[in-house]
Amino acid sequence: MRPPMKPLKSLDEALAELLGHATPLEGAGTVSTFDADGRVLAQDCTSVLHVPPLDNSFMDGYAVRCADVAAAGVELPVSQRIAAGSAGEPLQPGTAARIFTGAPVPAGADAVLMQEDCEVLEDGRVRIHAVPRPGQWIRRAGEDITRGAVVLQAGTRLTPAELGLAASIGMHQLQVARRPRVALFSTGDELVMPGDVPPQQMRPGAIYNSNRFFLRAMLLRLGCEVADFGIVPDRRDATIEALRAASSGHDLILTSGGVSVGEEDHIKPAVQALGTLDLWQIAMKPGKPFAYGQIPRENGSAHFMGLPGNPVSSFLTFALLVRPFVLRLQGVRDAAPQSMAVRADFTWPKADRRREFLRVRHNAMGGLDLFGHQGSGVLTSVAWGDGVVDNPAGQTIAPGDTVRFIAFSELLS
Repeated sequence: MRPPMKPLKSLDEALAELLGHATPLEGAGTVSTFDADGRVLAQDCTSVLHVPPLDNSFMDGYAVRCADVAAAGVELPVSQRIAAGSAGEPLQPGTAARIFTGAPVPAGADAVLMQEDCEVLEDGRVRIHAVPRPGQWIRRAGEDITRGAVVLQAGTRLTPAELGLAASIGMHQLQVARRPRVALFSTGDELVMPGDVPPQQMRPGAIYNSNRFFLRAMLLRLGCEVADFGIVPDRRDATIEALRAASSGHDLILTSGGVSVGEEDHIKPAVQALGTLDLWQIAMKPGKPFAYGQIPRENGSAHFMGLPGNPVSSFLTFALLVRPFVLRLQGVRDAAPQSMAVRADFTWPKADRRREFLRVRHNAMGGLDLFGHQGSGVLTSVAWGDGVVDNPAGQTIAPGDTVRFIAFSELLS
């Protein structure tokens, strides 16, 4: 008699369990701020200055004392010219200072007038056609950042905006988390690498290995150092040897294929021969089979993750499980993708017992269209779409329904 099947594990439960194993890596390093895009901060960035450091002009014009311009039509002599990067003298009562965008506002001035509201007379004086308000067109010192403020927190994944912010407080170098070292390989005698065999010479049953390409690209986008171990034959001894070699010097071993329980699925016994393994059946569609384990090595152990072989299943389990795990290894606290409520312009009449991820694309009316074939092997659906609908188990969808949409830009960043 066959043993009873284990209940399916929810995606949220699987992710929480995975993240519980993802202790941030040791060994932070220093990199130039120029080279830190995509890296994860290992140390808070605290400002030692105000930004801007001084009150400065919001635009080209004239700095004045409001008390000297009680009505439109006042004419004032121009006592000085202040450009960005220079400091003026205190503004004398009854005068105006020609000032340019970004230049420090001179002591005594309490407003800046746009040059469009002023008229330069032949004798050099300026006639003012608008009555200023105190503080008008002045950027105050510390308006953006105050001295002592934590501008960027450890665990922040750096984008171009954060790099500019770090530079604005004088950070030319940043402490960042070490890059995860990942060993990647595929299993399956049916797999062939593009370029090794022309399409017209493919043997019956052979397929090109697409997973290897998108998994490597996704790992690189997450800041990983990737070692490609190629395609491992469907033999237990070959799988054990590949895992043993991959565990040395790597933080994570990532495989695709061979994580079911068929006679030719050797990942489970191979990992168990070397370490520990949990083989999960996750209540998501596509992407049900998933494996997590650990393989001992000389200085600790390497994490192991086995993804299903069907390309869409492999793509989505990576995006929803491996991605947050890899980011947590680098110290990112919240790696959950953001979703938004969007109108469905399609019908999904048959509810499934599993949580479904439907490939969709925005249309010109602001709604979502559904790709016609939602099979786990149809990688075209991922290339065509711009995201997925996260559809709860047991849920049908009718046109006009509000659904939860997760953009691929969230899952691939």
